[in-house]
Amino acid sequence: MAEMQEAYLVQLPEQATAVLHPLRGEILAQLSEPASATEVARKIGEKPQRVNYHLKILEKVGLVRRVGTRQVKNLVEVLYQAVARSFILADSLGVQPEMLQRLQDQHSLAHLIYTSEQIKKDALLLMDQTDEGEVISSATLSTQIYLASEGEREAFVQEYVSMLKELASKYQSKEVNHPYQVVLAVYPEPRKEEENESK
Repeated sequence: MAEMQEAYLVQLPEQATAVLHPLRGEILAQLSEPASATEVARKIGEKPQRVNYHLKILEKVGLVRRVGTRQVKNLVEVLYQAVARSFILADSLGVQPEMLQRLQDQHSLAHLIYTSEQIKKDALLLMDQTDEGEVISSATLSTQIYLASEGEREAFVQEYVSMLKELASKYQSKEVNHPYQVVLAVYPEPRKEEENESK
């Protein structure tokens, strides 16, 4: 089995389209470890048939690969894994840097919407568990910072992601059956309606 890369340089237009698709991007994010369409669908709250359809497309463009099978009752499930943990769009795609940044920002915003909906679903399910007397350990942090420039924004995001990865790696344990979800969201505060009208 081929080793998973840390980063993959996306150079083909069809690969870029797949990476920037919100649902396919979410599926890729779930495949750092081998998983079936059914497992991925359960994690992201989608139908297995829909996830399977998008997995076939991701496999076709070379962003995921089949890494094995597993017998589940009378069914044989195919296990998939992403070819890398992160994906970088190449300049050679011929997209202007401004448009490339815009596409990446739009993808991030679409992913933010998708993730917030998933958090709502998970929170409601966890609230049901607390009604049954189970203690749920969780934490949220909301703060506001002021960044002077685009360069400072990029540096902050990169450092924040790096710190989170280091923290997650430090406490990562594969012996625990019940994993925790860690979600990172960094985005600019939207302009007020009156500010938009004056633009």
